[in-house]
Amino acid sequence: MSMLTNISITFFVTSLLLCFVLSTDSDVHTNENDAESISKIGQGVGHIMNIYYCYSCGYKKVFDDYAGIIQQKYPEISVIGDNYDPPGLNLYLSRIIGFGKMIFIMCILSGFNIFAWLNKPQPAWWSWCLDNKLYACMMMFFLFNMIEGQLVYSGAFEISLDNIPLWSKLETGRIPQPPELFQIIDNTLQFSKIDMPNNNFVQ
Repeated sequence: MSMLTNISITFFVTSLLLCFVLSTDSDVHTNENDAESISKIGQGVGHIMNIYYCYSCGYKKVFDDYAGIIQQKYPEISVIGDNYDPPGLNLYLSRIIGFGKMIFIMCILSGFNIFAWLNKPQPAWWSWCLDNKLYACMMMFFLFNMIEGQLVYSGAFEISLDNIPLWSKLETGRIPQPPELFQIIDNTLQFSKIDMPNNNFVQ
């Protein structure tokens, strides 16, 4: 029993550490994208447009559509998209819940009685889960997914060009129509061309 307890504790701690590593890796990936954007602009490769969207809102397809029409109209602009991470603890809570979901499902499939390990009486709902493993795992999966989706739901569709904010759905409450986005892009590119000779003159 002591050996089983040690294994369970080790598994739990490892899951938490893995959750932390993944969250840290996400932040590093975002910083690498920003550094890559700045380096490309400095080398004169072209303009970089970043679009951060809410994946759980189904905006991935919207991003794909907008990236296609923008690159078709502006070949010199490279469009980079990524999921918009919600502020605060919501992102970390969603990842912890995701790992908790996997732990619960593995406990059900293996028949491991976590309440006996905690020296607590086994409730009726856990007995039902162990007797109906398939239905219990499906129910746990969809229930935890719904909670995760609510935690990371942001409704964001944030657009920037060369680190200059162009549009924020969080502020306006809507996604821009292509013609108005094109107008904003044209104005931004025009101002950047006007500022470029002045910057070179100062240097």
